[in-house]
Amino acid sequence: MNRTGKAILIEVAMGLGIAAVLFLSYKIMNPLPLLVVMILGLGGYFLAQRQGLGQSLGNYEADTSFTFDDIGGQAVAKRELIEALDFMVQTEATRDLGIRPLKGILLCGPPGTGKTLLAKAAASHTNSTFLSCSGSDFIEVYAGVGAGRIRNLFKKAREQARRENKTGAIIFIDEIDVLGAKRGGYQGHLEYEQTLNALLVEIDGLKADEPVRVLLIGATNRPDLLDVALMRPGRFDRQVQVDLPDKESRLHILQIHTRQKPLAEDVNLEVIAKETIGFSGAQLESVTNEAAILTLRDGARKISFVRLKESIEKVLLGEVGDRRAVEAELWRVAVHETAHALISEWERPGSVARLTISPRGRALGYLRQVPPEERVLDTKNDIIGSIRVALAGLTAEQLVFGEGSTGARQDLALASQLAKQLIGSGLADLGPVDLNDIPEVVRFQEIQKIMAREQLYLRETLTHHRFLLEAIARQLRERESLSGEEFRQLLPGGIMAGWPA
Repeated sequence: MNRTGKAILIEVAMGLGIAAVLFLSYKIMNPLPLLVVMILGLGGYFLAQRQGLGQSLGNYEADTSFTFDDIGGQAVAKRELIEALDFMVQTEATRDLGIRPLKGILLCGPPGTGKTLLAKAAASHTNSTFLSCSGSDFIEVYAGVGAGRIRNLFKKAREQARRENKTGAIIFIDEIDVLGAKRGGYQGHLEYEQTLNALLVEIDGLKADEPVRVLLIGATNRPDLLDVALMRPGRFDRQVQVDLPDKESRLHILQIHTRQKPLAEDVNLEVIAKETIGFSGAQLESVTNEAAILTLRDGARKISFVRLKESIEKVLLGEVGDRRAVEAELWRVAVHETAHALISEWERPGSVARLTISPRGRALGYLRQVPPEERVLDTKNDIIGSIRVALAGLTAEQLVFGEGSTGARQDLALASQLAKQLIGSGLADLGPVDLNDIPEVVRFQEIQKIMAREQLYLRETLTHHRFLLEAIARQLRERESLSGEEFRQLLPGGIMAGWPA
C-alpha cells in the first residue's frame, strides 16, 4: 500500500476514534482509558514514522522487461555494464574462475543521458528484482533515520527477490552524491555521516554465497563529490561513464522515439541528429514529443520535417513569445544576430543553422549554430573563433548605433568563460599555468586583454563589411527568420573566401 492509502486509513481511524470517545461521553461512560490508549497509539505510530520505521522506501517495479536494446546509443556504456553484470548471469563460471562478484557499479554522466534506463535494463538482463530510490530519500533531520532506511532498503530487496523466486536484486540509488558526499564537510551534522556509514556497512556485508545476490547501482553527475571510502575497490568496483550521445547515437535515439509516430515523407532524421549536438537522450525524446504536439495543434496527421526542426528550438529556448519589441529594438536585434551569423560563418563555414528575431522564452532573438563536425578537443583557434562569435553582436551594435545594449549580457558571460578556458589550457599569453594558481587580478587583466583584442579585430572586420551587415540585417528584419541555407544565399559569391579583406 502506498503512502497516500496509509494516510487515508489513518485519518479514517482517527475520525472513528474521536466518534467513539464522543459516543461514550454521551452514554455517561468514562472515556479516559480509551482516550489514553488512542494517544499512546498515535504517539507510537508517529514516533515510528519519525524514525523511519514502516516507511516503504524504494520503488519496486514488477515489470523488468525493459532491455538494453530499448536504449538508444550508449554502445560503450552498455557494453561495459553488461560485462560487469556477467557475475550475476554466469554464476558457475564466475565461481570456477574465483572471481569476486562486484558489489557496486557507479553510473556517471550528465542529466538525461539514460542512467536510470541502464539500471532498469541491468535488472532485466540479470533477471533480478529492481528497487529504485533517490539519495535525498535517506536524508532527514532526525538522528538515525537515514541509517535505518538504508538497512530496511537492503532487507526489502532480499525479501522481494525471495517472493519472486529470484536469486538477484538490484538496488538503484539516483543522485547518490547527496547520500555519499565526502564526510567531514557538514560541520556537526553527523546524520549525513551516519547514513553513509550505514551504507558502507551494508555494502561490506554483501557475500557471494548468499541466496540472494544484491548489487548496488548508483548514479551521479558529480563523482568528484563522493567520499573516497565509498569509491574504493570492494565497494563501488566499477565506474561506467554515460556521456552525451554522438551523431550516430542521436540518430539511433531518434529512430527509437519515432517508431510509434507517423512521420511525413520529407523527414530526414540524420539532419535532425546533426543539428542536435549536445542534446541528451531526454532532450531528444522531448524533441520528438514536441513535434507530435505541434502536429496535433495544427490538425495534421503526420509529423513533418519543419515541425521537428521547430521543436528543436522549442526545447532549447521555449515557446514563441507574444511580446513584441518596438521598431528600434527590432532593428537592433536584427543587426546583433546578423553579426553573430556572419562571424560564425567566417570562422566555421556552414555552421549557421537558423537566425531569427522572433522572441522565444526570454530571448528577443537568437542564432542557432551547428558545427560542421563534432570535436572532442578544441584548439586555440577554435576557442578564439567562439569568442569572436560571442562578441560580434555587441561590437556590431556599437558600430551601427554608437552604443551597446543589455542584450549582450549572456554573450559577454560566454566570452569570459571561453577566455578562462583559454587561460586554463595554457593557450593564452601567460603560457602553461594552472588557472587556480593565477592571482585574481592577473586573471581578470588577461581576460580583459583577450576580449579587448578580439573586439578590436571584430570592429575592423565589421567596419569593412558594414554594407553587407546592414543589408542582411534588413532582410532579417523584414522576414523575421532565416534558415542557414537562406542566410548563405544572401552572401555574395566568394565573400567568405576573401574575408577579412
